Amino acid sequence: MNKKLISILALAGLFVINGCTNLAEHVLDEASVQGLSDRQAADGIIAPVYARLPDIFQHTNYFAIQEISTDEAILPYRGGTDWGDNGIYLAMHQHTHTSTDPNIRNTWQFILQGLSRAIIATNTLPTLNDPVTKTYLAEARGMRAYYNLLTLDLFGLVFVKDDLGATSSILRGEQAVDYLKNEFLAVEPNLETTVGPGRLTKGAVWGLLARLYLNAAVYRDRYAAQFTFKSEDMDKVVEYCDKIISSGQYQLSKDYFAIFNSDNHDNKELIFAVDQRADLNGHNRMAYFSLSGDQFPIPAYPNANGTDGPGITPDYYRTWVNAYAPADPSVDPRFYKQNLRIYSNPADSCVAEADFNINRGILRGQQYGLIRRNGVFLKCPDGKFKVAKLYHDTRNRPTQAVDFTEQIDFTVAGSNYNTGYRVEKYEFSKKSVSGRNFGEADIIILRLADIYMMRAEAKLRKSNDAASALADVNVVRAARNVTTPPPALSSMSLDLLFRERGFEFYWEMLRRTDMIRFGKYEGTWTEKTNTDKFKRIFPIPQTAVDGASNLPGYLKQNDSY
Repeated sequence: MNKKLISILALAGLFVINGCTNLAEHVLDEASVQGLSDRQAADGIIAPVYARLPDIFQHTNYFAIQEISTDEAILPYRGGTDWGDNGIYLAMHQHTHTSTDPNIRNTWQFILQGLSRAIIATNTLPTLNDPVTKTYLAEARGMRAYYNLLTLDLFGLVFVKDDLGATSSILRGEQAVDYLKNEFLAVEPNLETTVGPGRLTKGAVWGLLARLYLNAAVYRDRYAAQFTFKSEDMDKVVEYCDKIISSGQYQLSKDYFAIFNSDNHDNKELIFAVDQRADLNGHNRMAYFSLSGDQFPIPAYPNANGTDGPGITPDYYRTWVNAYAPADPSVDPRFYKQNLRIYSNPADSCVAEADFNINRGILRGQQYGLIRRNGVFLKCPDGKFKVAKLYHDTRNRPTQAVDFTEQIDFTVAGSNYNTGYRVEKYEFSKKSVSGRNFGEADIIILRLADIYMMRAEAKLRKSNDAASALADVNVVRAARNVTTPPPALSSMSLDLLFRERGFEFYWEMLRRTDMIRFGKYEGTWTEKTNTDKFKRIFPIPQTAVDGASNLPGYLKQNDSY
């Protein structure tokens, strides 16, 4: 087949997985793709390898199954009219989800489509002569390993496929862990170091290897009563974390929330991320997902509002309260950043458009903001925008204040539009015309703070080196010093480290994996009492099992589903 034809096919995203096994090429007319240089062809092949990441990390896909399944996020049936979705978010939180869950299915399909495109690239890039193909080939093979790391973590298996015409083989447990180790190690020498967080780099592979070794005990024996963290695995975690830290290439951000700003692509804390910059049609929805439908973050766009999605559970909130009592949790700058001051006379408050920015972090209590009437924002006599107490006007409940409460659950009262403290971690893009598009912030897969935290955990698990672990955690805390940093901790243990990971990485899609590794996932929290250890991995979507039915015994459903 013409090598340039292959690149166009990859760029067009025509390679999909039916069920889970058929990585088929769809051939177009060669006449339409002549005239590309080998460099152009290589660019066209590598781009689709990354192109499924935004879909995987969409708020209703990977976020839903990594966060709403935990104690950090809960999404009730809002007001009895919104986010019902046939009960899938209630089931996810209560660990009663099934193999027909559409969010699980979509996540599976997008991951496997990314895997398919990576395999296409590893087969086609060697046919090109441009020097860049050596790096691109390493990236494609490394991304194949990354997508398989996701399937291992979520579904307990990896797919091994080198030849386009062959059927994938499936590995689980120790074999899967060893395969991924070898794949990451094989590509590391040929990766670049300075191409930015949106592409796979040496630093990203070191971080992913650390993450793999840290979780290897779980992946080897998924349903163990107690996981066995091998000393040699923990040594590897420390080794790869040391490589990243000593490289000097990355830097902890002084401003915690700057890590999640719309321009975060150049933030030196990011190691690996989903590139969502505007010129790449960034469209993540992380910023609008939790906000009230009556919170409007952009004066220029009166249709850009929140969706009254998930809140945090009281259980998670109380970890902050208990850590800092009698002080308020806002003494920790990771908890909250006040951009919009609480006005002493809200009815008469006036703010220039350039000065209006909504608050960030965990939002509690009465909310203030732009007041919309008949589709436009009210203005003061001086032309500035009027800011006042918010009410649920868009929900036709003008007497009910947007006053977020700690309590949130699946009762009628607990499912109201005002229940649950909300999270505004990623910055709401100034270019969003509807709130549901143009989220320009890169979605973080791996950042430097996690490297320090993983190294701390490995030292605790190997030799209970609490002093070294404490030093690593306090390095991260002290770095957040654009305002007063959180007070240094005086002791460290695995339970304290788990709590600290909750403070540092809330709503970053790490919580489920963390809870399993720390033995917390079968615990009890708001609206969740299920203690079934088989829920540590998700069901293989029924559509995939059915699609592989022509190969008896090939794709076995996970236990209990």
